Amino acid sequence: MTSSIPVAPPRTAAGGALQAVLLDMDGTLVDTEGFWWEVEVAVFAELGHQLLEEYREVVVGGPMARSASFLIQATGAKIALTELTVLLNTRFSEMIGRGVPLMPGARRLLAELAAHKIPTALVSASHREIIDRVLLSLGPENFALTVAGDEIERTKPHPDPYLLAAARLGAEPGRCAVVEDTLTGVTAAEAAGCRVVAVPSVAPIPPAAGRTVVGSLEEVDLGFLRGLITGMHRPVH
Repeated sequence: MTSSIPVAPPRTAAGGALQAVLLDMDGTLVDTEGFWWEVEVAVFAELGHQLLEEYREVVVGGPMARSASFLIQATGAKIALTELTVLLNTRFSEMIGRGVPLMPGARRLLAELAAHKIPTALVSASHREIIDRVLLSLGPENFALTVAGDEIERTKPHPDPYLLAAARLGAEPGRCAVVEDTLTGVTAAEAAGCRVVAVPSVAPIPPAAGRTVVGSLEEVDLGFLRGLITGMHRPVH
């Protein structure tokens, strides 16, 4: 699936009904955040630099250009940003070529959304090449559309990816439930006006007004996501 589909007319729904579910990919549906870090550590080791563990929380969940630029500046590595971006994407693509592990509860949640015909989009800062490979594990049939980080001018933490996904599903952002694992993604979804449930992976996500934080996707089902829209979601913790 690609994001190159026309914007749909607005959907109609009674009251504050859930109109769409928008899902992040890395660290939310698939257990790949560790893969990205492993690739980054290996590549910089080849360049003669050791990445500090503290860098990990800085680069997690962000667009590739931002993460790669930070690592170049932090290490002083002699490599062009474009060259590093291509190298990291290539190595990661090779690593996930034989499939990726899903996060606990991900397959069940996707099956439930599909069974109830809930419009669902995959919204990721990863590049199209990576998304298409991961979709082989997630099942492309589970998503009405996907939005890739290299197909939009401004990706997360800007709201643009979520605004685009909502528009193309014909949904109001305020009636879209978003599932994210990083503060970068949560910031993007909240700025778009969506209701967010955070499932932290690598770095903690602080509680905030209107933000629901849970420990695992196993705590999230369709009823839970509907509750985000109606205001009946569980307390922040």
